[in-house]
Amino acid sequence: MTVPLRIFFIGGITAYRGLINWLSPWIFLPTLVIAPIFQILLFVFIGRSAGVESDQFYVIGNAVQYASIPCLFAMTHAIAGERSQQTLSYILVSPAGRLPLFLGRALPVIVNAMFVAAFSLLVSGLLLGIDVPVSSWPGIALVIFISTFSCTGLGLICAGVGLRVRETAVLNNVIFGLLLIFTGANVPVDQLPGWMQAISNRIPLTHGIEAARQVADGASLGDVSGPLATEAVIGIAYTLVGYAVLRFMELESRRRASLQVA
Repeated sequence: MTVPLRIFFIGGITAYRGLINWLSPWIFLPTLVIAPIFQILLFVFIGRSAGVESDQFYVIGNAVQYASIPCLFAMTHAIAGERSQQTLSYILVSPAGRLPLFLGRALPVIVNAMFVAAFSLLVSGLLLGIDVPVSSWPGIALVIFISTFSCTGLGLICAGVGLRVRETAVLNNVIFGLLLIFTGANVPVDQLPGWMQAISNRIPLTHGIEAARQVADGASLGDVSGPLATEAVIGIAYTLVGYAVLRFMELESRRRASLQVA
């Protein structure tokens, strides 16, 4: 039991630090600290011009949605980046269990994504005068945790794809843009066309954003248990699919001798 736990915690953190290189503030600050604030300000001022929703609607929606950047990019690179470093074959020939090996890299991603969402919400709220009661913050923190876990499951699927394709940044950017539209971050889900609502209700972050807005308005965790449970189930489903994709891609790469080839 000790070895899997060491692989899960220590191995995941070590790989994350080594491959993502977030130790450099020149990467972390512009990408995950400054950029989300400007995205929030952009949509807030667009919303003011359109007169559709309140500032709080856009602040909360975009703060939670921007957590998808580390969930997608960092999760993908934490696994697929092994190939560009020429270390993928050494990882996959090791006797380490695949479950702690792959999922251990998700834990630092979730922590990173939670920081991005919480920091963006706090700073943009202060800049725009959004009044979120102090009593609501513990509930919002739980919502952010479940939402980032759910989106990291989507990142795990992208990581599996990254074992077979050379460039994943374009794919991740496309998915980030789709999440910006479909999750209700800037347009209420009930105002989307029916086919878009069907997609929205089956992807990460949609229900988390809904729950975060309700908690910020004073709702208790019991009041948002439905959206939170749905978000958690979606996260578990995406994580299982992501793990299955990783295992399939690993086996296919072994069979085709294409671990280092895209």
